[in-house]
Amino acid sequence: MQYNKLGKSGLRVSELSFGSWLTFGNNLDVKLARQCMQHAFEQGVNFFDNAEAYGAGQSEIVMGEALKDFRREDLVISSKIFWGGQGPNDTGLSRKHLIEGTKNALRRLKLEYVDLLFCHRPDPNTPVEETVLAMDYLVRSGLVFYWGTSEWPAEKIEQAIQLAKELNCIAPTMEQPQYNMLVRDRFEREYAPLFKKYSLGTTVWSPLASGILTGKYNDGIPAGSRLAEQEWLRERLSPDAISTVRKLSEVAKEIDASMTQLALAWCLKNPNVSTVILGATNLKQLDENLGALAVKDRLSDQVLKKIEKILADRAK
Repeated sequence: MQYNKLGKSGLRVSELSFGSWLTFGNNLDVKLARQCMQHAFEQGVNFFDNAEAYGAGQSEIVMGEALKDFRREDLVISSKIFWGGQGPNDTGLSRKHLIEGTKNALRRLKLEYVDLLFCHRPDPNTPVEETVLAMDYLVRSGLVFYWGTSEWPAEKIEQAIQLAKELNCIAPTMEQPQYNMLVRDRFEREYAPLFKKYSLGTTVWSPLASGILTGKYNDGIPAGSRLAEQEWLRERLSPDAISTVRKLSEVAKEIDASMTQLALAWCLKNPNVSTVILGATNLKQLDENLGALAVKDRLSDQVLKKIEKILADRAK
């Protein structure tokens, strides 16, 4: 396992990390979550991702129970704040919700602090200045070590960084964007100036495009699969996406890798990726995902060019 610096910070995160979206409190109870986290940790994973919105807080409760088995200093734990409930002040990035939401997340996780805290989405109803000041308070209070954004437009991230400078506040360290073979534009184009100018760290989510890049949907939607159970995710499944995955699967065979491993290894090859967040519902699936580490070295320039041609043909 390689450990990358998170942006310009001194914090090091494992290049593969483990997330809880759609799994903890759903497919994984405390016992299974503990098994998966322990196995991931034994393979070198040190970063575990969560959010107040996952399972309406249940994901943090499950992870909090599992965390009892670990030495806190060995782990990097995150949460994300935006969707915290139904009340008028339970959503968004106001000072009130950021501080109360963080304290609630810490209570569910049974932690004194989180290493990373993300503003889960941009909030058009709250001035960025208010959000920056609230995040600065959370860091200086010791409840959070580093703060960042998730799926913010580049101009909003730039605004937050500049406001932090003007207000003598701690600036965002990282962004958590979706990035995979089928979703590339924001990461590779929109954020490119931010990587160059600020060395922004990234914790990439949905590297398998909700499972589409595993190849398991090439011949339809299997019963019990994520897309079968989550109707809102099915819009990502299109004929051109399936055609692309079928072509990529042939490349995976050529380098003796699964389609899953190829997709994850491809993300790892991008130097602007600090860590790729994995999601798994059992140890077998987790092991296959972790196998991407060995596949990464098989992605020669020639193989990467072949992949790029397939992806470029889809984009036309």
